[in-house]
Amino acid sequence: MRLENVRLHQQEGLFDIDMDNGMFTAITPVAPVRNTARNEGVEVIDGHGRLVLPPFIDPHVHLDTALTAGETVWNRSGTLFEGIHNWSERKKTLTRDDVKNRAAKALEWYIAQGVQHVRSHVDTTDPSLTALQALLELREEMRELIDIQLVAFPQEGIPSFPKGAELLEEALKLGAEAVGGIPHFEYTREYGIESLKTVFDLAGKYDRLIDIHCDEIDDDQSRFVETVATLALERAMGQRVTASHTTAMHSYSNAYVVKLMRLLKNSGIHFIANPVTNLNLQGRMDSYPKRRGITRIPELLEAGVNACFGQDDIVDQWFPMQGGNMLLVLFTGLVGCQLTGFDQINRGIDLITHNSARCLNIHDQYGIAVGKPANLIMLDSESVFDAVRRQAAVTHSIRRGKLIASTEPARTRLYHSGRSRDIDLSWSI
Repeated sequence: MRLENVRLHQQEGLFDIDMDNGMFTAITPVAPVRNTARNEGVEVIDGHGRLVLPPFIDPHVHLDTALTAGETVWNRSGTLFEGIHNWSERKKTLTRDDVKNRAAKALEWYIAQGVQHVRSHVDTTDPSLTALQALLELREEMRELIDIQLVAFPQEGIPSFPKGAELLEEALKLGAEAVGGIPHFEYTREYGIESLKTVFDLAGKYDRLIDIHCDEIDDDQSRFVETVATLALERAMGQRVTASHTTAMHSYSNAYVVKLMRLLKNSGIHFIANPVTNLNLQGRMDSYPKRRGITRIPELLEAGVNACFGQDDIVDQWFPMQGGNMLLVLFTGLVGCQLTGFDQINRGIDLITHNSARCLNIHDQYGIAVGKPANLIMLDSESVFDAVRRQAAVTHSIRRGKLIASTEPARTRLYHSGRSRDIDLSWSI
């Protein structure tokens, strides 16, 4: 396959991109006079000046809960804890087909919108591990279209749930790539610390990644992130460890954060914020002013700590309105974190691409470069700024050198004084 006349982020001019045997083989600036000779049988797509990016990544979602909003009841309060309670009831009715059918539909939404890599947490506080087994099957069935990295996630705790540690270990034996925890939801602080030690012990025993739901609460005294970072530092595991949510950091005093940042930087751990979900869930107990509840992304990035954005929920008990659009997640996160300077918006694309790849530990095989797997997306835009501003459609998604999804962008026509003309909604500097 060959793409012609496409743009690359933060590079001048147009490029041609050649792919063969599933790999990028050449990336060439378009010459003033093009050599029109082509190899027979090579599929050619003219980009007409559109922007090409590496595929979008969602580093944090719960596919086992996807499309369960309103089943069996709606989350009337909109709170995190009612969501957990409602899910614990819905979880009792899970079957493999139920989980696979819902998750497959959510994954199709992702694929249609340029996502080719997903990290999904899957609840292990279910003695039958039904959802995990279903998603392990689906991971293999959809491998040609999307990569699914599974995190064994103890939604109701480890020491706080009967056989929580045993179920977590069984999930790793079955094939989950990462181990998770939820220390702030454990019955006591001591249980929270114990749970984190269990997570790190299991990750070391089975050579797995770690992704902790950490301090997803408005309590400024919830400080398990310092324990996560310290354990990662002591065990030299930082690049394999992620702290997700960390919304309590939004409420920490600045004095404590200054001290904390040194530890976070030294530890090498990654951070995932889920801006849409946490803008919705956090601050529910506040009157006014209400807290935003997104972790300190600007400060983390400034300190040189890797951070990225995830979606978290797809039409489920915690947020009923997301549907696989990572540009919407990025837009919301940039606004919520007040990262709306021109350069900040352009750099922001890394929060759903390259930074996420580092978090998932796939960065060596990710990106548009000769010798890497030929995975990319083309957007109906000439620039990142314009794509984020107007939520540009992903017109083509290419995986291992083959087209896996395409979208016809919407077109608008204006009628006035007996005449009509197309309206161009794009705008680039």
